[in-house]
Amino acid sequence: MVKAWFMDSDSSDQRLEHHRNPPEFISIEDLFKKTGVEYFNINVNTYTTDGVLDKIKKERGYTYEDEITCSKECLPNYEEKIKSFYEEHLHTDEEIRFVLEGSGYFDVRDGKDEWIRIAVSAGDMIVIPSGIYHRFTLDTNNFIRAKRFFIGEPVWLPYNRPADNMPCRKEYVEKLEKGFIAAC
Repeated sequence: MVKAWFMDSDSSDQRLEHHRNPPEFISIEDLFKKTGVEYFNINVNTYTTDGVLDKIKKERGYTYEDEITCSKECLPNYEEKIKSFYEEHLHTDEEIRFVLEGSGYFDVRDGKDEWIRIAVSAGDMIVIPSGIYHRFTLDTNNFIRAKRFFIGEPVWLPYNRPADNMPCRKEYVEKLEKGFIAAC
């Protein structure tokens, strides 16, 4: 089950947990209210046959999927890629990840511009809204294997901060001010 917390401001090893002192955890419900990030728990042992993932894909219109493995052994230009994933950015489309093995962190900005760290592991599926500033890093295990989902052809262009004038960012901020509504 995914866990989320407000991060400290320590800029040491990005792969560490970075809890505030004392730790400030945030529930999945509050994570959604504060950021629009959605969470699904999916059984990695039965997802190919139980219909749960298929139902989500159909309801949300995900028509393309692939798989990514991040580790020193499997990712070309590993150090460069990990640094680029950790650069604060946004996308014009949702970022959807379903973790099959391993673990890592997605960091997202809330409405007060504070970092919230989301620890994901096998069975966790998160949907990061279009227009939210975020970043990704592996944890100290240095391994994650995940499915990525897209609506239509995959578009995975990061726009590094500042990107406040982009339409997707303006739409996200408007939703942030009005309140988020779950897609399914």
